[in-house]
Amino acid sequence: MLGLRVSPRTTPFHQNAAFPKRETLENAGDDDVEKLVAENALIVIGRRGCCMSHVVKRLLLGLGVNPLVYDVDEDREEGVVQELVRINVSGVSGCGSGEKVALPAVYVGGKLFGGLDKVMSTHISGELVPILKEVGALWL
Repeated sequence: MLGLRVSPRTTPFHQNAAFPKRETLENAGDDDVEKLVAENALIVIGRRGCCMSHVVKRLLLGLGVNPLVYDVDEDREEGVVQELVRINVSGVSGCGSGEKVALPAVYVGGKLFGGLDKVMSTHISGELVPILKEVGALWL
């Protein structure tokens, strides 16, 4: 072992020197979600420990993007999803009121981009990298 200490909220992946440390929010309040979405070029909001959230995060990290990640505990999930729905209905994210919000939710440039299916499909079609560059989440 290389002497890495792993806390319950941290995995060895986050401490790997090959990848930059990503910022993970765990204790943000439901009211802070709107501010986080508006102020960050890319944010992934997902359930703590969810395999789909993990896939989204790994795909973005593999592209060289260091997304802000908001891991939601099970007991706070309903409040966060309600806040995301409110954000979308009020127009802050630029989405129509018909847009459903499910976790993981990826916001790009303050707008609801979608979940794992949308991220994967745009990556496969080659459209994801230009979108990320456009909003300043990817510089290369």
